[in-house]
Amino acid sequence: MMWPFYLMALVAIVSTVRVVTNTNPVHALLSLIVSLLAVAGIFMIVGAPFAAALEIIVYAGAIMVLFVFVVMMLNLGQETVEQESKWLTSDAWAYPAMLSFILGLTLVWMLNGEYTTISAPMGLEIVGPKAVGQALFTHYLLLVEVAAMLLLAALVAAYHLGKREPSAEEDKE
Repeated sequence: MMWPFYLMALVAIVSTVRVVTNTNPVHALLSLIVSLLAVAGIFMIVGAPFAAALEIIVYAGAIMVLFVFVVMMLNLGQETVEQESKWLTSDAWAYPAMLSFILGLTLVWMLNGEYTTISAPMGLEIVGPKAVGQALFTHYLLLVEVAAMLLLAALVAAYHLGKREPSAEEDKE
Protein backbone atom coordinates (compact mmCIF):
# COMPACT_ATOMS: atom_id res chain seq x y z
CA MET A 1 0.00 0.00 0.00
CA MET A 2 2.91 2.31 -0.61
CA TRP A 3 1.90 3.23 -4.15
CA PRO A 4 0.07 6.50 -3.24
CA PHE A 5 3.24 7.74 -1.57
CA TYR A 6 5.41 6.83 -4.54
CA LEU A 7 2.91 8.29 -7.01
CA MET A 8 2.81 11.62 -5.16
CA ALA A 9 6.60 11.59 -4.88
CA LEU A 10 6.88 11.00 -8.63
CA VAL A 11 4.48 13.88 -9.35
CA ALA A 12 6.46 16.13 -7.00
CA ILE A 13 9.76 15.24 -8.68
CA VAL A 14 8.47 15.67 -12.25
CA SER A 15 6.78 18.98 -11.51
CA THR A 16 9.81 20.29 -9.62
CA VAL A 17 12.07 19.43 -12.55
CA ARG A 18 9.63 21.34 -14.77
CA VAL A 19 9.88 24.33 -12.42
CA VAL A 20 13.64 24.43 -12.85
CA THR A 21 13.72 23.75 -16.61
CA ASN A 22 10.90 26.07 -17.72
CA THR A 23 11.99 29.41 -19.13
CA ASN A 24 8.50 30.87 -18.92
CA PRO A 25 7.77 32.08 -15.36
CA VAL A 26 4.03 31.39 -15.60
CA HIS A 27 4.60 27.77 -16.65
CA ALA A 28 7.16 27.35 -13.88
CA LEU A 29 4.67 28.77 -11.37
CA LEU A 30 1.97 26.30 -12.42
CA SER A 31 4.41 23.42 -12.02
CA LEU A 32 5.51 24.74 -8.63
CA ILE A 33 1.92 24.78 -7.40
CA VAL A 34 1.46 21.16 -8.53
CA SER A 35 4.69 20.25 -6.74
CA LEU A 36 3.50 21.90 -3.53
CA LEU A 37 0.18 20.06 -3.73
CA ALA A 38 2.03 16.76 -4.17
CA VAL A 39 4.17 17.49 -1.12
CA ALA A 40 0.99 18.24 0.83
CA GLY A 41 -0.34 14.85 -0.23
CA ILE A 42 2.85 13.22 1.00
CA PHE A 43 2.41 14.95 4.35
CA MET A 44 -1.13 13.54 4.57
CA ILE A 45 0.09 10.03 3.80
CA VAL A 46 2.80 10.06 6.47
CA GLY A 47 0.37 11.29 9.14
CA ALA A 48 0.90 15.05 9.29
CA PRO A 49 -2.45 16.59 8.27
CA PHE A 50 -1.61 19.92 9.88
CA ALA A 51 1.60 20.21 7.85
CA ALA A 52 -0.39 19.30 4.71
CA ALA A 53 -2.93 22.04 5.41
CA LEU A 54 -0.15 24.54 6.03
CA GLU A 55 1.54 23.48 2.80
CA ILE A 56 -1.61 24.17 0.81
CA ILE A 57 -2.71 27.35 2.56
CA VAL A 58 0.62 29.03 3.20
CA TYR A 59 2.85 27.87 0.39
CA ALA A 60 0.50 27.26 -2.55
CA GLY A 61 -1.64 30.26 -1.58
CA ALA A 62 1.33 32.50 -0.79
CA ILE A 63 3.00 31.63 -4.09
CA MET A 64 -0.06 32.84 -5.97
CA VAL A 65 -0.24 36.04 -3.93
CA LEU A 66 3.48 36.61 -4.42
CA PHE A 67 3.11 36.17 -8.18
CA VAL A 68 0.26 38.68 -8.30
CA PHE A 69 2.31 41.05 -6.14
CA VAL A 70 5.26 40.84 -8.55
CA VAL A 71 3.04 41.44 -11.57
CA MET A 72 1.47 44.45 -9.87
CA MET A 73 4.87 45.75 -8.78
CA LEU A 74 6.29 45.50 -12.31
CA ASN A 75 3.23 47.26 -13.81
CA LEU A 76 3.90 45.93 -17.29
CA GLY A 77 0.97 47.62 -19.03
CA GLN A 78 -0.60 46.84 -22.41
CA GLU A 79 2.50 45.55 -24.24
CA THR A 80 2.18 42.18 -22.50
CA VAL A 81 -1.34 41.34 -23.72
CA GLU A 82 -0.04 39.39 -26.73
CA GLN A 83 2.50 37.55 -24.60
CA GLU A 84 -0.19 36.60 -22.07
CA SER A 85 -2.38 35.17 -24.82
CA LYS A 86 0.52 32.88 -25.82
CA TRP A 87 0.78 31.67 -22.22
CA LEU A 88 -2.80 30.40 -22.27
CA THR A 89 -2.19 27.73 -24.90
CA SER A 90 -2.82 24.06 -24.21
CA ASP A 91 0.94 23.44 -24.05
CA ALA A 92 1.16 25.64 -20.96
CA TRP A 93 -1.57 23.75 -19.10
CA ALA A 94 -1.01 20.15 -20.30
CA TYR A 95 1.62 18.95 -17.80
CA PRO A 96 0.22 20.72 -14.72
CA ALA A 97 -3.30 19.53 -15.58
CA MET A 98 -2.15 15.93 -16.10
CA LEU A 99 -0.16 15.87 -12.86
CA SER A 100 -3.05 17.49 -10.96
CA PHE A 101 -5.39 14.84 -12.37
CA ILE A 102 -3.07 12.11 -11.06
CA LEU A 103 -3.03 13.80 -7.64
CA GLY A 104 -6.84 14.03 -7.69
CA LEU A 105 -7.22 10.34 -8.53
CA THR A 106 -4.89 9.41 -5.69
CA LEU A 107 -6.82 11.63 -3.30
CA VAL A 108 -10.18 10.10 -4.30
CA TRP A 109 -8.74 6.61 -3.89
CA MET A 110 -7.39 7.50 -0.45
CA LEU A 111 -10.71 8.99 0.69
CA ASN A 112 -12.57 5.86 -0.38
CA GLY A 113 -10.08 3.45 1.21
CA GLU A 114 -8.71 2.70 4.62
CA TYR A 115 -6.90 6.05 4.79
CA THR A 116 -10.03 7.79 6.08
CA THR A 117 -9.52 6.45 9.59
CA ILE A 118 -7.78 8.70 12.07
CA SER A 119 -4.43 6.98 12.04
CA ALA A 120 -1.06 7.53 10.50
CA PRO A 121 -0.73 5.02 7.66
CA MET A 122 3.05 5.37 7.40
CA GLY A 123 4.07 7.53 10.36
CA LEU A 124 4.23 6.60 13.98
CA GLU A 125 1.62 9.12 15.11
CA ILE A 126 -0.44 12.04 13.85
CA VAL A 127 1.27 15.38 14.44
CA GLY A 128 -1.30 18.01 15.39
CA PRO A 129 -1.15 21.80 15.51
CA LYS A 130 -0.42 21.89 19.25
CA ALA A 131 2.72 19.77 18.87
CA VAL A 132 3.90 21.87 15.92
CA GLY A 133 3.33 25.12 17.84
CA GLN A 134 5.10 23.85 20.94
CA ALA A 135 8.09 22.71 18.89
CA LEU A 136 8.30 25.97 16.93
CA PHE A 137 8.03 28.30 19.90
CA THR A 138 10.22 26.36 22.35
CA HIS A 139 13.04 24.48 20.65
CA TYR A 140 13.10 26.46 17.39
CA LEU A 141 12.17 29.95 18.62
CA LEU A 142 15.41 31.55 17.45
CA LEU A 143 15.02 30.08 13.95
CA VAL A 144 11.43 31.35 13.73
CA GLU A 145 12.55 34.85 14.71
CA VAL A 146 15.42 34.81 12.19
CA ALA A 147 13.03 33.68 9.44
CA ALA A 148 10.63 36.51 10.34
CA MET A 149 13.42 39.08 10.15
CA LEU A 150 14.57 37.71 6.77
CA LEU A 151 11.03 37.93 5.40
CA LEU A 152 10.71 41.52 6.64
CA ALA A 153 14.04 42.44 5.03
CA ALA A 154 12.93 40.84 1.74
CA LEU A 155 9.66 42.78 1.83
CA VAL A 156 11.44 46.10 2.41
CA ALA A 157 13.98 45.32 -0.34
CA ALA A 158 11.23 44.38 -2.81
CA TYR A 159 9.41 47.62 -2.09
CA HIS A 160 12.52 49.73 -2.65
CA LEU A 161 13.56 47.83 -5.78
CA GLY A 162 10.09 48.11 -7.28
CA LYS A 163 9.53 51.76 -6.42
CA ARG A 164 9.72 54.01 -9.46
CA GLU A 165 10.73 57.62 -9.37
CA PRO A 166 8.13 59.88 -11.01
CA SER A 167 9.22 61.13 -14.41
CA ALA A 168 9.14 64.80 -15.40
CA GLU A 169 5.87 64.30 -17.32
CA GLU A 170 4.18 62.72 -14.28
CA ASP A 171 5.34 65.62 -12.06
CA LYS A 172 3.58 68.15 -14.34
CA GLU A 173 0.24 66.36 -13.99
